[in-house]
Amino acid sequence: MYKFFAYLNRMKYINRWGLMHSGMTENIMEHSQQVAVVAHALATVSNVYFGGNLDANSIAVKALFHETSEVMTGDLPTPIKYFNPEIRDAYKRLEHYSNERLLTFLPSELSAEYAKIINDNDSIEHRFVKYADKLCAYIKCIDEVKMGNSEFAKAEKTILKEIRAFKSPEVDYFVDNFVAAYKLTLDELEE
Repeated sequence: MYKFFAYLNRMKYINRWGLMHSGMTENIMEHSQQVAVVAHALATVSNVYFGGNLDANSIAVKALFHETSEVMTGDLPTPIKYFNPEIRDAYKRLEHYSNERLLTFLPSELSAEYAKIINDNDSIEHRFVKYADKLCAYIKCIDEVKMGNSEFAKAEKTILKEIRAFKSPEVDYFVDNFVAAYKLTLDELEE
């Protein structure tokens, strides 16, 4: 009996934004799907408008698996995770350990394949997943502020600054062309 996929199924129980009062809960399974959609879009934008040669499907798959370690660690809030270099580095080691442990719950042949997905931390594909991850945090802030939750107002501004600091034409294109629509109501989307 192999337990890898059963562990991943538990992603739906790990809620994000633990230090914030959220109007809507968001778990890491939902978040990973949203990151996959946005990462795929960023790669496609790169290929269509900026001469990229990215595998958008591969990037989307890596995004689906980018939070796998959290089925063992839980979601450590960003202010804690990046409080200082020692905590950041220790948490990176913990994430790596968790992913390596998860891989032991697969047959060795499959483990080798999934290791390529969940242990990719240096490629351009990983960078696009990180861009999408930050964009989805920004979208979460937009959703919360739109519902009148001022708890996310400062985070919305801070995260937008971080996004603009990427100096990524693909990210800027996404923000400039798609993000405003996230602020619309359903009726406005229908117009």
